Amino acid sequence: MWQFHGSQQRYDAVAGDEEELKAAASAKRHGAASKRTRTVWIVAVVTIASFALAGLAYHTLHSPAQTQDPAANDTPPPPSSENDNNNNNNTSSRCPQRREWRALPPSDQQAYISAVLCLRTLPSTLQPSSNRTAYDDYPWIHSHVGYFTHNSAPFLPWHRYFLHIYERALREECGYKGSLVYWDWTLDSEALEGSPVFDPATGFGGDGEVGGELTVGRSGRCVVDGPFKNVTADYYDVKFRPHCLSRGFRDQEGNLGHIDGHEISPESIEEVLSLNEYEKFVALMESRVHDAIPFGIAGDFETFTAPYDPLFFLHHTQLDRLWWLWQQRQPDKGLAAYGGHKERHSMKMASLDDEIGMRKLAPSIKVAQAMDVEGEFLCYRY
Repeated sequence: MWQFHGSQQRYDAVAGDEEELKAAASAKRHGAASKRTRTVWIVAVVTIASFALAGLAYHTLHSPAQTQDPAANDTPPPPSSENDNNNNNNTSSRCPQRREWRALPPSDQQAYISAVLCLRTLPSTLQPSSNRTAYDDYPWIHSHVGYFTHNSAPFLPWHRYFLHIYERALREECGYKGSLVYWDWTLDSEALEGSPVFDPATGFGGDGEVGGELTVGRSGRCVVDGPFKNVTADYYDVKFRPHCLSRGFRDQEGNLGHIDGHEISPESIEEVLSLNEYEKFVALMESRVHDAIPFGIAGDFETFTAPYDPLFFLHHTQLDRLWWLWQQRQPDKGLAAYGGHKERHSMKMASLDDEIGMRKLAPSIKVAQAMDVEGEFLCYRY
């Protein structure tokens, strides 16, 4: 795991080329460290030279024949490498990097969207004899299994494994060469509805049809632009209700066309990341950070069949990234920081030995296996 450099480091939104930003930040830290190191050695050399001169003067006075400075060959050892123990880029290159949506070139954005659409052409793993698709399996699992992880300890590890399964399907079944991407909505928190992810040409399409017929929920209307404008969803929550993919942007006052972003601003995220206990952290991550997007986009996103909206996966990858960042702030307990109730509506307490189940979609794993994104089971980085 990368070391997180101090609990006082504030959350920074990521835009542009992340590798360059991280390298610049690392260089800045290491540059400061180099200045400090050079200062220490200058002081040391001056001190040694002072003693040497004093010794030379003494021996000159008391031993005229002695002409050599006994300290002449004493040179300080070279300073240790700045990167030995404090390099933020010391991350295994064996694991691919997940990047923010707008940091991808257009060709990579299109490759991702094409792979998502590809899953809608393949047969379901859960119901292979039906007309359901491989993509339909994800809203079904989330509504029937993932439901029980909400408001409980496994909310974060269950969704981390869920994302891993989805990523693997994009690669193995649809030939996708990249990694999952995330939407860092803190970059757009002042005007979420204007985010590049809603661009009809380079993103996932925008709001539901303005003035259109209500399809689902309080404000859901058919998405009429972008690559998913003709997509249908068979279920709304757990009820069979075929309809068009729907969104209905609205703020907390019920005004349409605008999404509140103050709860996912950098300042709000910093407050959440500053919590030290996992149980408090996961609770606020869900109730404040997670809920802001589903309730703001609305439509299909507002229910437990939210994965029908492909932005679900970018949203949850960002949540997973925030959990990863939080783990970096817990150097002594990050990979073991876990606790709370075992599942929704249960009084049993959670354990790292608990199982994360996915029915027939994928084998069950233990929570412990989902704690390290660069461990033996998972392999990716941010």
